Amino acid sequence: MLVGAGGNAGNQSAIKVIRGLATKKMDGSLDTKMRVLYQQLQVGLFLGISLATIGYLRVYVTNGSHENAFAISLSLFFIVLTSTVLGTTLPFVLFDMGFDPANAGTSIQVLMDILGVSITCVTCSFILSSFAESVAH
Repeated sequence: MLVGAGGNAGNQSAIKVIRGLATKKMDGSLDTKMRVLYQQLQVGLFLGISLATIGYLRVYVTNGSHENAFAISLSLFFIVLTSTVLGTTLPFVLFDMGFDPANAGTSIQVLMDILGVSITCVTCSFILSSFAESVAH
C-alpha cells in the first residue's frame, strides 16, 4: 500500500510534466517549473491527506492500534508528498541535462520504492519510539 502509492502518485506527476514538455505546452523556464511544482504540491497534499486518512482507518480496523495507524498513515502522507515533488522535478532535471524526460516515468518508480521503504522505517521508528518513551515516563 505505502510504496505502491508513492510510485503511482509520482508517476502521475511525472507524466503531466513529460506530456507538457513533449507537446511544448511547458518549457524549461524557472517560472514554468515553479508553477507546475506548486500545482503538483497541492495535488500531493490533497492525495496525501486523503490516502493517509484511508490508510489510518484501514490500519486501525485491522490492527486496533491508534499508534500503529498514526505511524503508517503519516508515512503514507510523506511518501505521497515526496513522490509528487520528485515526479514533478525529475522530468525537468532530465530535460535540463539533455536527456529524454520520458525516462523519469520508470525512474520515479524505482526511486519511490527505495525512498518509500526508507521513509516508512524512519517515520515509524520516530513515532513509535516517541510513543514508547512517553508511556515509559
